[in-house]
Amino acid sequence: MPVWMWLAGAVGLEVVGTTALQQSAQFTRTGPTVLMAVCYGLSFYALSVVVQSMPVGVMYAVWSGAGIALISLIGWAFLGQRLDGPAVIGIGLIAAGVIVINLFSRANPH
Repeated sequence: MPVWMWLAGAVGLEVVGTTALQQSAQFTRTGPTVLMAVCYGLSFYALSVVVQSMPVGVMYAVWSGAGIALISLIGWAFLGQRLDGPAVIGIGLIAAGVIVINLFSRANPH
């Protein structure tokens, strides 16, 4: 499987895990707590595969940046959380950074 598919999977699992973390109500709800732990574990496994082919700094920047942007959008769209102007600008800058790394960096495999 291509390294970018592993990284996309790691991001998706981290996003599901973080959403479940919020739903776990401080680990008092078993289902979301187990889902969170499984997703985080699988996400880190996928990252361990990615780091064999990609510099850890690039991998982490893409993983965390994409995760932040997606979690913020999920919080806004599905959990009723508000994003003010500075938050939207910051998320846009994070997304722009991920795009720049993916399109222009020689440090990652294309």
